[in-house]
Amino acid sequence: MNLGKEVKTCIDILKSGGIILYPADTMWGLGCDATNQEAIKKINRLKQRDELQPLINLVENDNQINKHVKNLPDVAWDLFDSAEDPLTLILDIGMNLPQGAIAENGNIAIRRIKNEFCELLIRKLNRPLTSTSANIHGKPAPKRFEDINPIILDGVDYVVNLQPVWGQNLKPSTIIRLGNGGEIKIIRN
Repeated sequence: MNLGKEVKTCIDILKSGGIILYPADTMWGLGCDATNQEAIKKINRLKQRDELQPLINLVENDNQINKHVKNLPDVAWDLFDSAEDPLTLILDIGMNLPQGAIAENGNIAIRRIKNEFCELLIRKLNRPLTSTSANIHGKPAPKRFEDINPIILDGVDYVVNLQPVWGQNLKPSTIIRLGNGGEIKIIRN
């Protein structure tokens, strides 16, 4: 399948408030335009969880990080730059995104993506893309496309037609909580 064609189709769906099932840098994920609160609610309803439970925001470059994180600690850049595997940082003050992309307390979960499809998609969308595992809340995240619940498959507006090239050990990103006061807490490794 043509990468450019898949990106264009996704852009049209995302800009119209739709949600996609796509191969992220970790596993199959559900995504929407992170600036669209109604689309975020739609993902959470599909996953059968609180409508405004915050999602991870995928960005393509440092400018997008700066646009959506206030007072980014310097160590965050070191962590992003040195991470070999996908790394999500939870930071104190998110901005310029709706609730659901930012938690009620103002925290934001953000990951600088290292995946050709996602990088291109986010660059063309010109805003963050949300990411959450393609499973019903409380159920295991699918290890393979074939494991995705039919409810999820039927509930998205588009399934990206790209099979990811991953190893056998699919796993979610590492999540580190990084406070503006310098505190660091590993949430998921």
